Amino acid sequence: METASLDAAFWITSGVIILLLIASAFFSGSETALTAASRGKLRSAADKGSKGAGQALVVTEDNERLIGSVLLGNNVVNILATSLATAVLTKLFGQNGVAVATLVMTLLVLIFAEVLPKTLAITYPETVASRVARPISIIVVLFSPIVAAVRYLVRGVLFIFGVRTDPDSNILAVREEIAGALQLGHSEGLVEKEDRDRILGALDLNERTVEEIMLHRSGIEMVDAALPPQDILAQILESPRTRLPLYRDEPENIIGVIHAKDLLRAMHKLLGGGEEDAHGLAAFDVMKVAMPPYFVPETTTLDDQMRNFLKRKTHFALVVDEYGALQGLITLEDILEEIVGEIADEFDDHEEDQIAPTSDGAYIVDGVMTIRDLNRAHDWNLPDDEANTVAGLVIHEAQMIPVEGQVFSFHGFRFEVLTKEENRLASLKIRKL
Repeated sequence: METASLDAAFWITSGVIILLLIASAFFSGSETALTAASRGKLRSAADKGSKGAGQALVVTEDNERLIGSVLLGNNVVNILATSLATAVLTKLFGQNGVAVATLVMTLLVLIFAEVLPKTLAITYPETVASRVARPISIIVVLFSPIVAAVRYLVRGVLFIFGVRTDPDSNILAVREEIAGALQLGHSEGLVEKEDRDRILGALDLNERTVEEIMLHRSGIEMVDAALPPQDILAQILESPRTRLPLYRDEPENIIGVIHAKDLLRAMHKLLGGGEEDAHGLAAFDVMKVAMPPYFVPETTTLDDQMRNFLKRKTHFALVVDEYGALQGLITLEDILEEIVGEIADEFDDHEEDQIAPTSDGAYIVDGVMTIRDLNRAHDWNLPDDEANTVAGLVIHEAQMIPVEGQVFSFHGFRFEVLTKEENRLASLKIRKL
């Protein structure tokens, strides 16, 4: 009778251990699937009518509570299964039962309750997450009081050691997740460089200001409103620009913006297509066809400025600093170029003209080229926090205005000043160390 009782207890206990291992596999696979599943794919599936995907989105909103509940359930079933196995095997093997139970349960838990379910979950994360979301959500609700107590205990211990936790903060922002995925995809050959640059450029619009991409005031072509109409017409016809700022007395005093087509249309109407009205040209007032200037602060983000351009139905703005002093100008095309790359026409200085490779593996770079454009052209990582242009970066790092022929090495690159124009670094030779 005792042997029969032992056999019955052995098989019942073995069955319970198997059920506990299945439960452990469920918890392990659920944790992996719910943390590895793409919320973007889950959202897409939920929008198409998948209730499981929608439930998975709800469950994964509070990752701390989710992981706490799953770990609690996983540890309970693993410890219980190991305890039962130790009790049974101790009766069979005596003192050696502990060692046998440790070996057997380690192998069973490792293979069937950890590696196997996690491998399945990581292979089909969204599918598994959608299927386990409902039972896991019930478990999360049942375990929530215990998990909440454990959460406060953990934070208290971390607080004692000087670690502050923010339950509302994400480990990675969405932008960093997308950027990291794009960089990884590009390094693995799955994402083309142009596609990566376009998406990252669009993501960066809210992080960058007009000051970083504007045309500096030193490069702005302006029209003196006091000039005779013939001279104004000649200057605009010779200019490659469509819109030119008008100033009076001094370049800082911008009083309007003249559009070449508006001026030509007014001139044609004035002349009436004949030479007999040419004397009326001298009395022409350019301010009658000039548009009022549109000023924007230099700290405006590119995303906000693009929206402002679209709202105002204009493509041209003058950039001023906090004192109202002119700093530069920006156009809608400048912002779009941050997304799609250089938009060149027959009048533009092409980007490739700003970078010339040399026979020794270096590059001759125009000093006014932006660091961002240089990085995008060669997949470099020169910092653009302290300066917008290559020349500005060299001056910032050197803490001086270099002379021609001077060489510097920083950020893993060698910079040689080739030519200067007054205090401006006109061209530099850059080689990656």
